[in-house]
Amino acid sequence: MPQIPQTCQELTVGQLSARSGAAVSALHFYESKGLISSTRTSGNQRRYTRDALRRVAFVRAAQRVGIPLATIRDALAELPEERTPNRDDWARLSRAWRSELDERIKQLGRLRDHLTDCIGCGCLSLETCVLSNPDDVAGDRMAGSRLMPERGARIRS
Repeated sequence: MPQIPQTCQELTVGQLSARSGAAVSALHFYESKGLISSTRTSGNQRRYTRDALRRVAFVRAAQRVGIPLATIRDALAELPEERTPNRDDWARLSRAWRSELDERIKQLGRLRDHLTDCIGCGCLSLETCVLSNPDDVAGDRMAGSRLMPERGARIRS
């Protein structure tokens, strides 16, 4: 890993990538989504402040637990003056994200428990398939697999 002198206040995209473990393409993507920011040199090269390391670590940690990038961006935007997240910020946000994560864990557990049934079926045409018809919302109105409407849309008979 390349060493960055302590007096160096700006990092190249390569240095940020090496230090954070994120691919250069991921850093460009994070920047395009407003998760991190850079300035440009006179030669149009990106430069990141050292606090971008903590922001990238924050983004990657949140991603690892399944938080969508839009939610991460919203959380970072709530910080005063877009400062770097600290331990208190992480604790507050992780408490807020707990119910969302609990629901995902519940859904994954249900998927795991019924996956063998689905593979046994092979066609996802069971009337009560937990994958194509979660919670059997259409089972009373129709049989077999159907394209489910977007959330909030009504099911037509």
